[in-house]
Amino acid sequence: MNKTIIVSNRLPLQIQVEEDGEVTAKPSVGGLATGMKSVHRDSNGIWIGWSGVKDEDLTPEIEKKVNKAVESEQCVAVKLNEHDLDNYYYGFSNRTLWPLFHYFLEYTEFDKGYWESYVEVNKKFVEVVIAQAEEGDTIWVHDYQLLLLPALVKEKIPNISIGFFLHIPFPSYEIFRTFPARKEILEGMLGADLLGFHTYDYERHFLSSVKRILSLEVNFNEITYGNRIIKVDSFPMGIDYHKFKDAALHHHKQTEIEKSEIQKRLDQHLQYDKDVKMILSIDRMDYTKGIPNRIRAFEYFLKKYPQFQEKIRLIMLAVPSRSEVPQYQLLKKETDELVGRVNGEFSTVSWTPIWYFYRTMPFENLIDLYTSSDVALITPVRDGMNLVAKEYIATRTNQDGVLVLSEMTGASKELDDALLINPFNFGEIADTIKQAIEMPKAEQKRRMKGLQKRVARYSVEKWAEEFMHSLNNVEQNLADVIDAQPVSTEKIKKFEKIVQSQESKVFFLDYDGTLVGFQKNPQDAKPDDELKSLLKKLLNQPNLDVVVISGRDKKTLNKWMGDLPMSLVSDHGVSYRPKNKDWKNLEILKTDWKENVIPVIEKFVDNTPGSILEEKKFSVAWHYRKADPELAQRRLVEIKTVLTSFISNTDLTLLEGNKVIELKSSKVSKGRASLLLYNEKKYDHVFALGDDWTDEFMFEDLPDKTNSIKVGLNKTKAKYYVNSTKEVRQLLQQLAN
Repeated sequence: MNKTIIVSNRLPLQIQVEEDGEVTAKPSVGGLATGMKSVHRDSNGIWIGWSGVKDEDLTPEIEKKVNKAVESEQCVAVKLNEHDLDNYYYGFSNRTLWPLFHYFLEYTEFDKGYWESYVEVNKKFVEVVIAQAEEGDTIWVHDYQLLLLPALVKEKIPNISIGFFLHIPFPSYEIFRTFPARKEILEGMLGADLLGFHTYDYERHFLSSVKRILSLEVNFNEITYGNRIIKVDSFPMGIDYHKFKDAALHHHKQTEIEKSEIQKRLDQHLQYDKDVKMILSIDRMDYTKGIPNRIRAFEYFLKKYPQFQEKIRLIMLAVPSRSEVPQYQLLKKETDELVGRVNGEFSTVSWTPIWYFYRTMPFENLIDLYTSSDVALITPVRDGMNLVAKEYIATRTNQDGVLVLSEMTGASKELDDALLINPFNFGEIADTIKQAIEMPKAEQKRRMKGLQKRVARYSVEKWAEEFMHSLNNVEQNLADVIDAQPVSTEKIKKFEKIVQSQESKVFFLDYDGTLVGFQKNPQDAKPDDELKSLLKKLLNQPNLDVVVISGRDKKTLNKWMGDLPMSLVSDHGVSYRPKNKDWKNLEILKTDWKENVIPVIEKFVDNTPGSILEEKKFSVAWHYRKADPELAQRRLVEIKTVLTSFISNTDLTLLEGNKVIELKSSKVSKGRASLLLYNEKKYDHVFALGDDWTDEFMFEDLPDKTNSIKVGLNKTKAKYYVNSTKEVRQLLQQLAN
């Protein structure tokens, strides 16, 4: 039975090694563990991750017990030692990726040792995944600690389905481009078939980096990468809504004896004055959460609106996090000092403005805080989602309370009935706190009703279900995109027999994008020694002709390949040089139209830095490979509109290729030229290889017996496809040998 393999840095377990050597494994109660329950427990799944016990603490006996405890929970442990944790986890993951992805460049450390450890640990995870994976399985990788894992797994098991979800923000291209290992990170992530992010903004940032750094083709939310089409989408993570709602309902039914000490203290404060209001904030102690800004904004509120002094209290729970990292130690010190300053300035005998807790709290006490607070003040300066906001919403069973939420959180994109604030604008925060405190009950109910509807409907279970549904659809979508078949080993053997036979055969070969890769400057694409040697070998096969049929002009083709005993066709089919003979025209064309078109294209070159005009004898091309991809797309729409209106009522046509558009006579096509040359000899076998729309005419016009091969994964009339120019050369090398 096929299974789903979930992979994350940590297992969803709390492993406890007792002093007597006994080991227990208790399931975690976090949001991810809850959301993945149906994927993990209910569908023959396994979960791979670190157990939480370092190698140095594992004796052979304890390791055996840990593995047994882990396996009993349908999990498999990855072994990590202290060096791994210091460099891969605390180092690269949390001192490099975490601050970089949250826009804290000043905290980002680029350390070679951290990077090497990160690569090594991702490889450790690969070994465990490979040992568990079988054909037909699905793999779902989670978060920034394992960005290299998808590609490493795909390299070992090319046909396995892989999903990846990033639980933190993906930064803008301008931030991400500063990262030394930017290409390696992107290529690692692109091993996945589906990439998920919390919001469309993060998705957009990722696609922008892919276009600009890797120069890959992106069509809406799909990336063409080798022989694969990778889908990128947003899946805003939810919470276990009913867990929090039911806990809140139970909480309201508690007797005085059943209440916790914290709840009793909260009740005392609330009963002191009916006008007293509670404001709640809950975060990890992390510099991304905007805790100092929040305290300063609250201080500003107390000064601006002194009428609320002694009538309002900020309850601030900060959960300890990464306390060994210097930035976190400084943050803790700053927070302590700010709380002390505000309380010292405003406190009275009976009132302290901030109740500050630096600790973890049991779930029951969190419910105490959620249900007792009139306002939730959630003000991170950057946050992937923020589930605390959603938890507060779920506990408001009377549909009262107000959520004040930073617009820098992923949650703000869905929770538009919250009061959204800029966490850097203290004046705005102060005014919004006042608005929240004074909000009429009817408006509170209207807003909270809308928020609860969203949070209840898109729960964490729904999030996991949507992601898995999309991942399962990716393979089917690929089949819908392309009808051509990959050139298999069996097919190559068949081609070899044809090439070695005494029957006549011809190869029609496109040049740019087929025999050579695309260059930013088209004139840099001249054939290398390897290509020339390969063509010579191919030409030595019995009764075999080669025709290079290109959009290049005849002067360039003559200069680059005129010394080889093969035929050349220039300008998409205008001129023809038979093997060892002189050039002749296949078409007689006018070129006076160019004097009107060239000035138009030159204006677009001037307005699109990085684009160039290429004038050929019978055509004109606008290349935009070096231009900013988003600007180029906008200019492309404009130039196509202009040129289309220009060519109406003429015999000109506009061809769109790989980062180029070309204007030429509609009388000319590679299909017409190749069919003309085929008819001269009526070959027994025909091969045609090309990568863009100009080659589609060749695939369509040549006889049905043609072995047509598309380079790249696009919709095509060809029968077969290969992934790249590299694979074209490998194929020709096999046939030439």
